[in-house]
Amino acid sequence: MGTQQTTQDKYYVVVAGDTLSGIASRFRTTVKQLQIWNNISDPNIIKVGQRLLVAKATAGEPQPGDPSFVPFPGGEWFKTLPTSPIIEMMGLRLVEEGCGAAYGFSGPGPKWNDKHRQAYACFQSALGYSGSDADGWPGRKSWDQLRVPFPEEGCDAQ
Repeated sequence: MGTQQTTQDKYYVVVAGDTLSGIASRFRTTVKQLQIWNNISDPNIIKVGQRLLVAKATAGEPQPGDPSFVPFPGGEWFKTLPTSPIIEMMGLRLVEEGCGAAYGFSGPGPKWNDKHRQAYACFQSALGYSGSDADGWPGRKSWDQLRVPFPEEGCDAQ
C-alpha cells in the first residue's frame, strides 16, 4: 500500500464480514484509533452500512513517520532483551492483530521474551513473510505496519 498522506478525512462503509481489526489493518491504523475516531465503545460491534472514519487529514509528515507511533528502535535493540513499555504496547498491538495466542491468559508484558517473538512471527506470517523474514525478530517494514502507539506515560527506546 505504501505510505499515505491525506488532505481530507477518509471514510469506509462496513460490508458483511468486516471486522474492526481487519479494517484497521487495511487502512494502516489501530483498532483503538478507529474506536476513538468513530466513538465505538465495543470493538466487536460494527454494523453493515456503518460509515467509519479510517484516516484523518494530515498536513505534516506522511505515515508511517507519524509522531503518534513509536519509530522502529532497531533490530539489535530487541536482541538485548529489553524491558520497556514499548514492548508491552507492541504486544497489545499484536493481540489486536490476532497474533496474541503465544501470550496465553497473562497477556503481553514489558520484557522481551520468546512469547513476544512467537507473536511477532505470527504477525510477520500474516503479512505474507516466510522463512527468515518471519522469524519473530522485528524489522523496520513490519514494525511500521504494526503501528505501535506510544505508551501513555511516554517512553524511551534506549
